[in-house]
Amino acid sequence: MSTINNKRTMTVNGRPVPIEGEKNILDLIRKAGFDMPTLCYHSQLSTFGACRMCIVEDKKGNILASCSTPPKAGMDIRTNTPRLREYRKMILELMLADHNRDCITCEKRRDCELLRLARRFDVDTVRFETYSMDGTKDKSSLAVIRHPDKCILCGDCIRMCDEIQNVGAIDFVNRGSKMEVMPAFDMPLAESDCVNCGQCAAVCPTAAITVRSNLRELWEMLNDDNIIVQAQIAPAVRVALGDEFNFPYGTNVMGKIVAALRKLGFDEVYDTATGADLTVIEEAAEFVERLKEGGKLPLFTSCCPAWVKYAETKHPELMDNISSCKSPMEMFGSVLKEKARLDSEGQKNPKVVKNVAIMPCTAKKFEVKREEMKTNGEPTVDLAITTQELASLIIESGLKFEDIQPEAVDMPFGIASGAGVIFGVTGGVTEAVIRNVIDPDSRAELEEIAFTGVRGLDGVKEVHLPYGEEGEQTISIAIVSGLRNAENLIRKIESGEVHYDFVEVMACQGGCIAGAGQPFVVGRARAERSQGMYEADQLSNVRTSQGNPVTENLYNGLLAGENAHRLLHYK
Repeated sequence: MSTINNKRTMTVNGRPVPIEGEKNILDLIRKAGFDMPTLCYHSQLSTFGACRMCIVEDKKGNILASCSTPPKAGMDIRTNTPRLREYRKMILELMLADHNRDCITCEKRRDCELLRLARRFDVDTVRFETYSMDGTKDKSSLAVIRHPDKCILCGDCIRMCDEIQNVGAIDFVNRGSKMEVMPAFDMPLAESDCVNCGQCAAVCPTAAITVRSNLRELWEMLNDDNIIVQAQIAPAVRVALGDEFNFPYGTNVMGKIVAALRKLGFDEVYDTATGADLTVIEEAAEFVERLKEGGKLPLFTSCCPAWVKYAETKHPELMDNISSCKSPMEMFGSVLKEKARLDSEGQKNPKVVKNVAIMPCTAKKFEVKREEMKTNGEPTVDLAITTQELASLIIESGLKFEDIQPEAVDMPFGIASGAGVIFGVTGGVTEAVIRNVIDPDSRAELEEIAFTGVRGLDGVKEVHLPYGEEGEQTISIAIVSGLRNAENLIRKIESGEVHYDFVEVMACQGGCIAGAGQPFVVGRARAERSQGMYEADQLSNVRTSQGNPVTENLYNGLLAGENAHRLLHYK
């Protein structure tokens, strides 16, 4: 048996490589430093083995799919033989024969994996006859658009929707050359069980499913002198936008974003973390009231619109358990619009105020259109764009993002707590609420909360904390990200297997840092984004939502009395 330092090994391109628990040859090859091409492999999804781009050749001349072959000691494989190169090139040609090749105008022209591999393997012609393709786009969804003629049948979207999100809105239909991916009965995506999370678009290697762009509407707003355009920036955006401009993963570029937005023509720029502070205060108050008054528990968070849509579709019995609080985006939009309305009273021909939210999330595009989110009959947020759309906006404008000098957000809402910032990572809502409920007096106590189990990117976490003047009660909290994890937890709660008082749910694994509107990353990059959020919290002068002077002033003024519930709750 081949070993190095008592470790089992196999040979990759003539080099011995230790086997250290890898589930397939592909992971081991990548560990050895070789960039293996794939179009259907994602480590968090089941192995499908459809594209065959990851094939390798063993010393006997056998061709193996590296994604579905477990490593064995003594194996000797090659990853780039003439035979393999010929096969890969032919596979790409066959895919391109059944593909819309209008690459210049394609939404994914900057980061299409199929185009990247075609360049890598020098595919300069397509020898095969082009099949008939359905070029009809499905634009029914507010979050994503389907382009059937750009689908390569890799199945990534199907497995993500089913295995990770438990939604199953799309699947393969028909057989052979007529096979397609679509919702059941070819219904529009908006009429299916789709929850608008956009994770299908996040894993799509081509432009078969893309995030709907609202940049044309935004440019119209910015170029209209009769409109005051406000921007609010979600916490998770600040640690992800830098990916598009070659900053290290997790770099906090909030100050640069603020400055860039002003250069682009936004009149006012704010931090949605201030809205998160309001959410913490309102949600904590609702939670404490239910605890004391014997209200319906567990209380589920309502920050994530994809989770709320999932609950409405699959668990209507839980709607009374879901918090009545609006999301931080909608709360802050309500406050900004209300202040603008009061400021304009008595003015002759006041300008129209439009609020634009820059979000990591595609479901926010759906949330801004919900009737429940309107205040005084008007939307509180007029437009939601994603982190990737913001990157496109900056690139299109010609701004050199890396050279921009950081600036601060506008007053009078220019302060946000660290508790509001960490909303962008799974467990952040819970940690912020705990800080509010327990009301820590010192920085040391804040750090103790951080080590209770709320942090980390695990899909399911739980925390048990003493509560009450003498600690006579115990609060049981669950934190889940990924809707299949949420579904499994709900079943346990309903069966009586587990009991919780408070449940935080985020549709995307890892929380908003991994939203479908962000540049797509997995593994270590997500961890670095998470760390970037916690570092921003550490550097904040205000660590609790109730300690934010902005929220204190709001509750003494604009949100006094019944205004708080009218503006900050949807029911």
